[in-house]
Amino acid sequence: MLQVDRRILTHFDFLLPILVIPIIALSFYLISEANTTLANKQIVYFSVGIFAFLFFFLIPIRKIEWFIPFFFWLTIGLLVSVEFFGISKLGAKRWLEIPFVHFTIQPSEIIKPAFILMLAYLIKHNPPDTEGYGWKEFFKLSFYILLPFFLIAKEPDLGTAMVLLIVGYVTLFIVGVNKKIWITLIIALSVSGPFLYNSLHDYQKKRIIDFVSEKPSYHVQQSIIAIGSGGINGKERVEATQTHFKFLPIATSDFIFAYYVERFGFWGALGLIGMYALLIVHLITLNFKFHKDYFGQVMTTGIALLVFVYMGVNISMTIGFAPVVGVPLPFFSYGGSSFITFMILFGILENLITFRFDKTYKFVQYS
Repeated sequence: MLQVDRRILTHFDFLLPILVIPIIALSFYLISEANTTLANKQIVYFSVGIFAFLFFFLIPIRKIEWFIPFFFWLTIGLLVSVEFFGISKLGAKRWLEIPFVHFTIQPSEIIKPAFILMLAYLIKHNPPDTEGYGWKEFFKLSFYILLPFFLIAKEPDLGTAMVLLIVGYVTLFIVGVNKKIWITLIIALSVSGPFLYNSLHDYQKKRIIDFVSEKPSYHVQQSIIAIGSGGINGKERVEATQTHFKFLPIATSDFIFAYYVERFGFWGALGLIGMYALLIVHLITLNFKFHKDYFGQVMTTGIALLVFVYMGVNISMTIGFAPVVGVPLPFFSYGGSSFITFMILFGILENLITFRFDKTYKFVQYS
């Protein structure tokens, strides 16, 4: 029988749930106000998310690192199968239906933990030298970043694809890539910008045009009205007319931040952004626990970037500072896919933190 080190519980990072639970509680409160049916469904998602967290927290990730490439290629296979067997909703083919139970899964969500795990696995087994990665290593890592990007963008889901692209290359920037490579890429992207724009779908071009034009789209207009009407201290529920009279579209998911500000005003918005800021800063500081451990550092950095990019893009699009894309607010927007994905990622992270001194794990002890 496996003997578990009694110190394990003392290494569990209790600050992570302390920072996340208030965000989840506020989200559930708003969703319950807007739609009790959705709130009941969200409870189911919470239950599944907690189970996913516990599962990935308890499995010996360090001992089964060999499974990570298989997991990554399995999710790539699911993304490819979307092209042939996927279900279309609202003009996008992003879902696969599980036979007999009529339940759908979204491979573009499943790829996120597999993507960050694969980057961590590759960088751990081939860390950069003092001058950073050269062209050969950079191209190899880029293959694992660009492959899911193109598959997801083809669905089309450019928002999720761009999030993975940003997380992947910013992680490489932090880990270390020769600066000559970055200079070359910046010049190449500057030259190819017009060609990249022409390759976009018509609705994607329209979102960009709406963003740069003086008059924002209907969705953004209603979002800005909701945010502005919240004032400093917000409104009572019966006075939140933008949401409850259905002027604000997708009020419990993509535009839930606008609904939140309509209810709790400027101070409420500042408080929520502050919660996210504390969470992101805490995630970044966890890198000190993974001294000389590239696997742990990449996982921590990738999750922090994912939370930051999702939060930044979602809030920016609700106030007209970014094009409208289907990017949820982490732990806050209604829905199961994003919530469960982040619970899986946090379960993996807590596993790496809590069990880093467990002698049954086959990895180097740090001084």
